[in-house]
Amino acid sequence: MGLELPLVAATISRLSDPAVHLAAYGGVVFPLSLLIESPVIMILVASTALCKNWSAYRLIRNFIVCLGVVMTVVHVLVAFTPVYGMIVQDLLGVPEVIVESGRIGLQCMTPWTLSIAVRRFLQGVVIRGGQTRLIGLGTLVRLFVSGSVLLGGLAIKSFSGIVVGTVAMSSGVIVEAGFILLFVRPILKTLKESSPQPEASLTLKQLGAFYWPLAFTPLITLATLPIVSAAISRMPQPLESLAVWPVLGGLSFIFRSVGFAMQEVVVALYDRPHFLAPLRQFVGLVSLGTSGTLLLIAATPLSTIWFEWIAALTPELSVLASTAVWLVVIFPAVSSWESFFQGQLVHRGLTTCITQAVSLYLAGSSLLLFFGVLYGQVTGLYVGLAAMGTGLGIQLWWLWTHARQLKDQGSAPR
Repeated sequence: MGLELPLVAATISRLSDPAVHLAAYGGVVFPLSLLIESPVIMILVASTALCKNWSAYRLIRNFIVCLGVVMTVVHVLVAFTPVYGMIVQDLLGVPEVIVESGRIGLQCMTPWTLSIAVRRFLQGVVIRGGQTRLIGLGTLVRLFVSGSVLLGGLAIKSFSGIVVGTVAMSSGVIVEAGFILLFVRPILKTLKESSPQPEASLTLKQLGAFYWPLAFTPLITLATLPIVSAAISRMPQPLESLAVWPVLGGLSFIFRSVGFAMQEVVVALYDRPHFLAPLRQFVGLVSLGTSGTLLLIAATPLSTIWFEWIAALTPELSVLASTAVWLVVIFPAVSSWESFFQGQLVHRGLTTCITQAVSLYLAGSSLLLFFGVLYGQVTGLYVGLAAMGTGLGIQLWWLWTHARQLKDQGSAPR
């Protein structure tokens, strides 16, 4: 899935007005779309942890469909009403040249939230059923569909880069949700037929107590993205920084995404004896491999190959990206360990600790952004990436502290 973002950025770079549309995509469309969908993101881990019987499945299904519809209505209000101008122009203060492109792109992303909600909920059921290969197949289908749309846009050249990119992303996730919905049926049939009547069924109150702290986790984390956009827009080289932002984000996400799945792995396997120690070793290998590979790209001519040939940035933007990539080298390693510790806390039901961690992430990164804007002498891209790195470090420290307390208390399996 991490390949989709750099493919979109590379396509936009090869169509008309690439700097404008890349900036609109990275500074407006993607941050706002992610922020709106953020309450449904953690349904994957909730579904993995709680869909133990048919009664729980139906309750969570109805809950997430309603939540997805509500957030889609929010997306429509932002994308199609004057609320957009209030957020993007008045609040974020992005360069005027990208405002209209951002509006069109956000409108094209309307199906995104509900599709993500359905997909992630059913993926949790699939993980619970032990059929994880379906998730990989669904991702390949998604990549094929979005890639086909991107290739079509490059061939026709009649549509702007922001339209091609956002339609590709929306189409891909819609088809992926349909794929999972189709192939999850045998798992649901087995779940329904094999589920004993639980002594105490999962209630909406219990689901809310478990899920809402999780839901606020990505909401708080992703709130940083529009804050970063607003800060970058008020620092030197705003258009250039916003144009490079999605390219660097896509590159780092390829390697970070490897570690994101650790959370669901921990939740699904936590009860197995002697499981935690080998997984800790595995996480260490993943963090070294992902950040090490990104370091190799940053330190060699591979960075020029990626930014100029693959991402198709102009030489000036490529130089900016090649310098800034050093600031994201540590991100994949941090993400792997965060997922590892979060999985332990989720399994124990300590979801409020995760909310506290991301709140510290938001506070730490926002503080550095504030001083960056106040100083006003450093390119916004550098300050934004440094702020994110600082926030991630604080978040990891908090998660590690509380996960270690579980072990000290004898709560973690040996």
